[in-house]
Amino acid sequence: MTKTREKVINILIDNSDKYISGEYISDILGLSRASIWKHIKALKSEGFDIESKSGHGYRLHEQEKRGMNSYEIKHKLKTSYMGQEVYYFDSIDSTNIYANTIANKVPEGSVVVAKEQTQGKGRSGKVWVSDQDQGIYFSTILKPSIPITRAAFLTQVAGAALTTSLEKLGIPCQIKWPNDLVLNGKKIAGILTEMRAEIESISYIVVGIGVNVGPKTFDQSIANVATSLANEDYEVSELDLIRGFFLDFEDFYEDFKNKDYRRILDILKDKSAVLGKEIYVIRDGQKEKVFAENIDEYGNLIVRNELGFLEEVFTGEISIRGLDSYI
Repeated sequence: MTKTREKVINILIDNSDKYISGEYISDILGLSRASIWKHIKALKSEGFDIESKSGHGYRLHEQEKRGMNSYEIKHKLKTSYMGQEVYYFDSIDSTNIYANTIANKVPEGSVVVAKEQTQGKGRSGKVWVSDQDQGIYFSTILKPSIPITRAAFLTQVAGAALTTSLEKLGIPCQIKWPNDLVLNGKKIAGILTEMRAEIESISYIVVGIGVNVGPKTFDQSIANVATSLANEDYEVSELDLIRGFFLDFEDFYEDFKNKDYRRILDILKDKSAVLGKEIYVIRDGQKEKVFAENIDEYGNLIVRNELGFLEEVFTGEISIRGLDSYI
């Protein structure tokens, strides 16, 4: 879409509660009415539901009827770079897969958003069930100049940002270290961070997030550990959710790059679903009962084992579980 056409659609979005004349749009943009008509025609061909009425002008249907697209996401997005380039799909194999294919060609902060994933990815090769209209799935491309050893902490930076943005929408989530968000003790969102690096230099990082939003019936195998916002009686605008996330993530990501971890760690600790509890750490199928004491500045979980010694638990091929439930 051209910049001019994007300006036309933004004017229509801002005035979607009424008809606006071609003359009004042409005066704002300094274009002829014939030129505006051509842009409107092109927008219709791109799928925008624009109503034309003689003597009244043009009107774009309300957002609920329009659905989601890259221009809706960018509209009124108050970030400097995060989410300013959007690749939107109604359905895709995986937002992380697509992000990896374009990462070297796009600027930092570019995002891939989808309403459905046919090959949704979770940690440790697990599948993330990503059915149409039951969630929102998005991957952010980052290109930080940091040591490779710090990359894993970005999962928790994203977790702090998502918790913050959901809380602003009135949803009191907690963070299940290191990469899940829980609501009422069940998983509501997951984060998968992938990196491409050469020797000691990071080429790019992809942070993928899936949030269960709509009403959802879960497979019996995960029904006791997973839920959705709608299942917990929370109704949210997906646009508000992802716009809010990009704004908060950009804010925390800047802190991260500046090595200022205080706010991030405060949120990780304050909103932790595991600190102060006895939990199981599961490595290679072996369960060890520990007490979760703290999260250090590197994002490692500090636990006390049954012998009374403190241990660092690193993110990676491990799982955390509550003694009698998911958490």
